[in-house]
Amino acid sequence: MLIAAIDRFFKHEAAGGIMLMMAAAAAMLVANSPLATGYNFLLDTEGAITMNGNGIEKPMLLWINDGLMAVFFFLIGLELKREFLEGKLKNPRDVILPGAAAVGGMAVPAIIFAALNWGNPETIKGWAIPAATDIAFALGILALIGARAPASLKVFLLTLAILDDIGAILIIAVFYTPYLKVHFLLMALAPLAILFVLNRMKIHRIAPFVLLGIVMWVLVLKSGVHATLAGVVVAFFIPLYDRWGKSPLHSLEHGLTPYVYFFIVPVFAFANAGLVLEGLSLAYLANPLPLGIVLGLVLGKQIGVFGITWLVVKSGIARLPHGANWMHIYGVACLAGIGFTMSLFIGGLSFKDPELLNQVKLGVLGGSIVSGVMGFALLYMAGNTEEKEKVAAE
Repeated sequence: MLIAAIDRFFKHEAAGGIMLMMAAAAAMLVANSPLATGYNFLLDTEGAITMNGNGIEKPMLLWINDGLMAVFFFLIGLELKREFLEGKLKNPRDVILPGAAAVGGMAVPAIIFAALNWGNPETIKGWAIPAATDIAFALGILALIGARAPASLKVFLLTLAILDDIGAILIIAVFYTPYLKVHFLLMALAPLAILFVLNRMKIHRIAPFVLLGIVMWVLVLKSGVHATLAGVVVAFFIPLYDRWGKSPLHSLEHGLTPYVYFFIVPVFAFANAGLVLEGLSLAYLANPLPLGIVLGLVLGKQIGVFGITWLVVKSGIARLPHGANWMHIYGVACLAGIGFTMSLFIGGLSFKDPELLNQVKLGVLGGSIVSGVMGFALLYMAGNTEEKEKVAAE
């Protein structure tokens, strides 16, 4: 019975989001308990891989953020390639509405944050923090709604979040590269060229891609470009189908997904969501940094996603998702304000000062909770118009 219940939990669409919530809650409990010293000591513990004194040495927190999260971005890359070649992003017409909503949902939060932090060179660096949407959390809450929401909403939200991820990846690549060592990037072209050849040959074995990916990760890390981006690049060279018609990409994506969403992302959340509550007050939330994040995630996402969707639909360029009404769209716009994983990740790239990072955690957690509760409530109240019409017809 217990094993069957655990199996049902992990197969549920909301399981990834629930695991994230549990990891974040555990991080906050530990960070505000007598275990906080050990928690911080563990995250600050140096780990090194060296040969003859040369190699990589980082604290545990950065091994998680630069190393484990490279696997997370690798999985995102696999999902993006599959969606572009045979999924929701294959037909440009299906991308117009969620694509426009994604652009609005990234631009407006960034503008709100920048307006509140303009003139402060220290905090303005976090302008991209409220621009991201957490796929696992947002889809997890939508899954909790179940049949009360039309099925088309999941496609709309998933496509929006995927395009949002593309935007976040580009932002990290362009704006969060503090220094650039060109010779390491040039060296990274060697494994990249081999990956290209393996892709053209439709090699079905995964091991060569993984080994070359590790080499590329090290070289990209050394170059100054954020190493997680190597995961995305390598993913795009995994063949969709090999010479025998089997799909290495599908197999790898299917095999990695549970490890990423039930281990890697919760570990990241546990390491990065440890908000220290001591000394916090409402006045603390009024600081430009956390306030910009909260308003960006809550108001910015709602205005950007809902506003752009309204303009595109009313102009006749696209139609609302089948069975959805404007209350559904507003609920999805609220869910898009759940930043969490990507917002915390960008926050870690933006700031190193513990005080500023604590403000980032407060803003991200506060904005994500408000957005999640609002989105759930609106979608629950909106119900499923398709089901209501069926019942009325009967």
